Amino acid sequence: MTSTIPQPAGWPFIGNIFEIDTSFSCQTFHRLMQQFGEIYQLNLMGRRLIVVSSHALLNELSDDRRFKKAVGGALMEARNLLHDGLFTAFNHEANWAVAHRLLSPSFRPSAVRQTFDGMREICADLVGKWVRNDDQAPIDLTADFTRLALDTIAYCTMSYRMNSFATDDPPRFNEAMSAFLLECNGRANRPYLINFFMRGRNAAYTSNIEYMRGVAENIIAERRISGREKHDLLHALLHGRDPRTKEGLSDREVADNVLTFLLAGHETTSATMSFAIYYILKNPDVLRKLQTEIYTVVGDQPIQCEDLDHLHYLTAILRETLRLQPPAFIRVVYSVEDTTIGGGSRLSSRGYGLSNHGTEFEVTELTDTQAHEFRPERMADGRFEDLPPNAWQPFGYGARGCIGKNFSWQEMRLVLCTLVQQFDLALADPAYELELSQAMTIKPKNLAIRATPKLLKACC
Repeated sequence: MTSTIPQPAGWPFIGNIFEIDTSFSCQTFHRLMQQFGEIYQLNLMGRRLIVVSSHALLNELSDDRRFKKAVGGALMEARNLLHDGLFTAFNHEANWAVAHRLLSPSFRPSAVRQTFDGMREICADLVGKWVRNDDQAPIDLTADFTRLALDTIAYCTMSYRMNSFATDDPPRFNEAMSAFLLECNGRANRPYLINFFMRGRNAAYTSNIEYMRGVAENIIAERRISGREKHDLLHALLHGRDPRTKEGLSDREVADNVLTFLLAGHETTSATMSFAIYYILKNPDVLRKLQTEIYTVVGDQPIQCEDLDHLHYLTAILRETLRLQPPAFIRVVYSVEDTTIGGGSRLSSRGYGLSNHGTEFEVTELTDTQAHEFRPERMADGRFEDLPPNAWQPFGYGARGCIGKNFSWQEMRLVLCTLVQQFDLALADPAYELELSQAMTIKPKNLAIRATPKLLKACC
């Protein structure tokens, strides 16, 4: 027996368009969840969107046989830059499968370990910037982590130096990427006719796309001219052949995936590290436990790759951070055929199901108050492994899950360990409470810290 899914009152033709805060839609979804519960629907000018926010319903939507990734909204806008790259490809597009088979070996744990020294080299650039900050001016943490993550993915997968820390001026590529992502989110949440008449924004959007395509083409051209044999991800893109079809990628497809990794490879990683530092500094007991673990495992020497797997508390901190603040805060799927979810709520194959990653359902048997508390211990000592299926999905799931999870995980542990080891960290404003900004993902807003160098032997 099917049941009626609750829905806010709407307007003729436009439906619930005015319910959506176009600059901060994640807040809209959370507000409506508090009003309507674990499942509700929206009518967005005839497009039906069903939003779920319970573990049981998320678990259902994670069945690859019944539901597939939907490329819509901001992702659809991102296709203007990325086309059918891994992140934005439709499920039926052949290039996704070809690229996935070509690139999967580059992200196996053994291959990712080979990038450790490169990651540490880029981390040294960040450390150097903070050490040179003699006047102890507040550090824009999210901006610095964005530079770091972008430089890391470019250097460690393409042997290309972005040199984002060479000057204090914001790097042009970072600015173009940030503006592009922000506009993708804006365009996705505005009616088409409004977008059409926003000539100034459209011109800037197109200009940023052209600039970033030029950077990708330059990366490819430099590799070809140099004749260097670097067995990295870029080499696989340029010279790899799909083991199944024996096909390679065209120059356009190589550029699509270069940009895909520059975008997807830095956005969520930088946000997660920023959130993690915030929670660490707001919880002195957590900071003390982490400092003790780092001193025990690493001491005052430079961190080594083999140390990472012994940083259990740091791993728990990152898992808990991603439970509370998954940067990719929603996941949209479509049903393969007409079906029901939750024992009776009907979902048409022409509609979309959206999971809103709220903290309430990410860990079972918690009150709302407990769920919003930052407690890494709930992700330690086997508790994480005991979570029910699909209770923790910050990297997505199934075939369309994040191919670079191992890369990101290694980078985040290396960077956070190094910074806590080498600096006394504090919030620039001890009274600061977390604010969020949203583009294609969410990040902390106005998060500033102070970093005082310690007198250690350790260096990157």
